[in-house]
Amino acid sequence: MRLTIVGCAFMATIGPALAEQPGFAKPDLVLQQIIQGLPKDDKQAVRVLSASFKPGDKTVTHTHRFPVTVYVLEGAFTLELKGQPPITVKAGEALVEPPHVEMTGYNRSATEPTRVVIFYVSTPDTPFLDLLHH
Repeated sequence: MRLTIVGCAFMATIGPALAEQPGFAKPDLVLQQIIQGLPKDDKQAVRVLSASFKPGDKTVTHTHRFPVTVYVLEGAFTLELKGQPPITVKAGEALVEPPHVEMTGYNRSATEPTRVVIFYVSTPDTPFLDLLHH
């Protein structure tokens, strides 16, 4: 962990200089967003999940206890948050799902699959989602 923090600090300080040098990979910023609701415990659990949606597939109606970041690898992902217009993100884009908001995710395409990677930081042993029954 310490090496990762030191490495990130090192890259942040000399990153612009390295970006100009051939042979060095430079990360591209996909999403930066100020969020609230991350766990404040001494320890957190980090989960990275993947999900594939066939054309027309959707998630169950649910909430999350902490923010969830979704990165779209392929296709398009539409998120409906209660009381808000739908949000659609395409391959190479990301969004943050807020905590404690009723939501359903969709692949609205009739022909193309959708693949996503999901990043979730929570208190240990917290369920990934809470089902809502209507």
